[in-house]
Amino acid sequence: MTLQVIKKIDIKSFLELSLQIPVVDVRSPSEFEAGHIPGAFNIPLFNDKEREVVGITYKKGGRTKAILKGLDIAGPAITAKLKEALKISVAKKLLIYCWRGGMRSETMAWLFSTGDIDTIVLQGGYKSYRNFILESFSEKKKLIVLGGLTGSGKTYILKHLKESGHQVVDMEGLANHKGSAFGALGQLPQPSSEHFANLLYDEWRQINISKSVWLEDESRNIGTVFMPDNFYSNIQKSPLIVLMMDVKTRIPRLMGEYSVYPPEDLRASVIKISKRLGGDKTKETLKAIETGDFAKAIEIILQYYDKAYLYGLKSKRAENVHYVHTDTDDIKINAFKVLEAADKLTWE
Repeated sequence: MTLQVIKKIDIKSFLELSLQIPVVDVRSPSEFEAGHIPGAFNIPLFNDKEREVVGITYKKGGRTKAILKGLDIAGPAITAKLKEALKISVAKKLLIYCWRGGMRSETMAWLFSTGDIDTIVLQGGYKSYRNFILESFSEKKKLIVLGGLTGSGKTYILKHLKESGHQVVDMEGLANHKGSAFGALGQLPQPSSEHFANLLYDEWRQINISKSVWLEDESRNIGTVFMPDNFYSNIQKSPLIVLMMDVKTRIPRLMGEYSVYPPEDLRASVIKISKRLGGDKTKETLKAIETGDFAKAIEIILQYYDKAYLYGLKSKRAENVHYVHTDTDDIKINAFKVLEAADKLTWE
């Protein structure tokens, strides 16, 4: 057994190596849950309670006492942590990080080295990763934003474009939310805004900057998730293609999507926007859901969403907004129409 000298590398080199070498996050489970490098494994030096105890010891007694307390706590679990690292490692190699690339990652790097694992530590830790990715979102890329009235099939058009070989970032998929008061129905729990940014960067860094990339038009928040400021600013400056479709054409798709959910879930979603709908419209919508008249309920709700969306378009630069009118719900036809519009776009 040979104990290695701890090697530290910058975030760019770390992310490049992460494409081939497994990444281990040695922070506590709650830190990991709040946000982590996508694909990382969590082998915490301390659990949440243990981390709190060590922190209190550091504040009251200083570094040495904190180290001794940490060794007392971690000692019994050392074997299990090393065994887990050995299972995860590829060709006896691992990348690891903690919050700042200090004591926790250095301690685990030493432990892993006792099992002959070649371990590399992220200099500056998770904090350096966060700073790096948030700054990266200001990078200029050829973004095309697909907007349109609710129910015009934007998500399906983007899926079709992706299957056809175009670059697409599915923000609603990353956020586990469809972006409206009804957007959480049928979805997994949402990530934190912090982890959403991490997931978003994982897609962002794979984009070929010589080609355009498609996104769906969203407000600053998607459900409870907020976009990084730089990223949202980039979207607001990008060309927007707005798909215009009448209400009758949109209702069948929305009925197919939402009538499958329990009435109580639909009612709860309506209540979320009741102040904006108004008392009479809310009662009318709830009654339509109760009687199974989903077409009527959808038509009432669309009056609110259409008005709000069209009003929001007024705040955008007129030269950035390009309208595409269609009289069909056919995804392939509408995908062709927006691609035709995209061919005429220019970027700053």
